[in-house]
Amino acid sequence: MTPVRRLDGWTVRGCVAAALLTFYPSSRLVAQDTSAIDRGVRIGIIYRPGVRPGLVVLPGTTPALDSARAIIARDLDYSDRFELITLPGGDSIRFSGAALSSRVGRPPTGGGAAAGLNYPLYQALGADFAVGVALAGDTTVLAVHDITAGGVRREFRAVLPALKDPGFRMAVHRLADHVLEATLGTGGIAATRILFVMDGKVYVIDQDGTDRQLVSSSDHQAMSPAWAQDGRRFAYMEFWAGHGQLFIQPLGSGKRQPVVTTGQALDFTPAFSPDGKTLAFSRATEEGTDIYTVNVKDNCCLQRLTVGRFSDNLSPTYSPDGQRVAFVSTRPGLPQIYVMAADGTDQQLFAPFDYGVTGSSNAPDWSPDGQSVAFHRDVGGTLQVFVLDVRTRAVRQLTSLGRNEDPTWAPDSRHLAFVSDRSGYRQLWIIDLETGRIRPLLQQSGARLPAWSPRIPETASSTP
Repeated sequence: MTPVRRLDGWTVRGCVAAALLTFYPSSRLVAQDTSAIDRGVRIGIIYRPGVRPGLVVLPGTTPALDSARAIIARDLDYSDRFELITLPGGDSIRFSGAALSSRVGRPPTGGGAAAGLNYPLYQALGADFAVGVALAGDTTVLAVHDITAGGVRREFRAVLPALKDPGFRMAVHRLADHVLEATLGTGGIAATRILFVMDGKVYVIDQDGTDRQLVSSSDHQAMSPAWAQDGRRFAYMEFWAGHGQLFIQPLGSGKRQPVVTTGQALDFTPAFSPDGKTLAFSRATEEGTDIYTVNVKDNCCLQRLTVGRFSDNLSPTYSPDGQRVAFVSTRPGLPQIYVMAADGTDQQLFAPFDYGVTGSSNAPDWSPDGQSVAFHRDVGGTLQVFVLDVRTRAVRQLTSLGRNEDPTWAPDSRHLAFVSDRSGYRQLWIIDLETGRIRPLLQQSGARLPAWSPRIPETASSTP
């Protein structure tokens, strides 16, 4: 029987209290990493330099696009898929950018001279691709050059909002994602946002650490933010008179709706099914904590998936195909990662552990590609982020410096955001699992419980 604690007038088993207490501020911790972090440091993963294609963002002659170029360059750097090349000074470089601007609006052609770009020069600088941004009337044209082929590979056109328009940054982020699509044939993560909790409120921030905005009510303490897979809605919990009420809110408006059948108990950690029709969540009562689902499309049909019988079950996360749910259960004694079918059947241990050796495991998050589950685990009295291989069920430790917890996947299944005190206080960080590069997302202390969005669709406003 797990120890019992008192929380907001409710008797909740120790596992649940620990999950909820992550909501409250913690004391500052001793600094453990004082290295420079402007361009990120690499940890824990062997990285072979020189295997990524070189890319240069071309200078331009239109000052109005300087902000767009800076955002695109930073997004491409943060994608961790290119070696960004900083251009030296020189008339030949400036002339190449001017030539590009003068040809915007004309059909793409092959050949260095015809395209107005000195391809041999950029090839000598180590570039495989070059990106130019210019204006054609009121239209912004993004040209992606293949340096080796000596021609324009793709052009993308967009009428960007004004610089001070709330939608400007997200529109530019989408242009950066177009570069990855054109060069590597993969989806980017620039046009994404991350929900997190700070000072009892839910905020959202762009993946490059800018444009932070409050999205939850200012009247009630909130926690447990989670995205729907369409990138248009998110859910979270608010405390109301000792109860936990779940809300669903569209991105771009504050017109939230309470989730039916919630709010009479302590309901928390919501998770959308991939089709967006079902919301799974944890419910804590005097009898224990279990996982329930509710049909949020039809506002009906509450279903209980687990029956604790002296154990707690919480923190559900769906597989991308919607067939399985990973969750936390205390049935082994300490909290560990379990899995079950989406209807609650076939419950079994998911992440292996050693009795008496392995610490508690919490906060699972299933990767968008379905191949991994990230979670944090107690190692020698501190928390570290681990990744479970779904197919082999092998577990590997991802972090080791400081206290690291609450991992959340980017839509590329290659980047993770998490909370760490590695710089002396708890803040949000992002790690690239391929290179091991790590960078701060938000350097302000007190942030926790991040949730990374899918790619934000163009019809969804970025302004709450």
